[in-house]
Amino acid sequence: MEIQVINSQSSDINTIFDFYDLAVAHQKKVFNKHWQGFSRELVETEIAENRQYKILVNGKVACVFAVTFSDKLIWGDRDQDAVYIHRIVTHPDFRGFSFVKEIIKWAKEYATQNGIKYIRMDTWADNEKLLSYYTSCGFEYVGVVTMEESEGLPKHYEGISLSLFEIVV
Repeated sequence: MEIQVINSQSSDINTIFDFYDLAVAHQKKVFNKHWQGFSRELVETEIAENRQYKILVNGKVACVFAVTFSDKLIWGDRDQDAVYIHRIVTHPDFRGFSFVKEIIKWAKEYATQNGIKYIRMDTWADNEKLLSYYTSCGFEYVGVVTMEESEGLPKHYEGISLSLFEIVV
């Protein structure tokens, strides 16, 4: 089995949004919160800036995720020297492949090559299943933040509490 982490292309945008729809359907089944949509412009910008990725398994898109290098509204004063991972979505046919571990492996290599000190991510503070999963993948839980300002972030960030995770590279 060949696994590749590569940049998404403009031609992948419909696939990315199909994956987001699958994620929302899954979130509605397993949790009391779900994503509330993303702007096409956001994803187009991420693709243009090489910040939207896909994981291929034997050439087939199995997972998508995005990164950013600044997350001030979420991380506040700690927002520095990090690659922030967002919107990991695994296609249902590939659940159980431990793609978060693949993303961590990719992020560690990326961080090392680019002199970045942290790999960070967030999730809903009350999602116990994801909290346990992320720590089992090697992330350290570093606290909770309640969103007071969310302008510029997707709608589901309004007024929520997030658990924060990081790996020191």
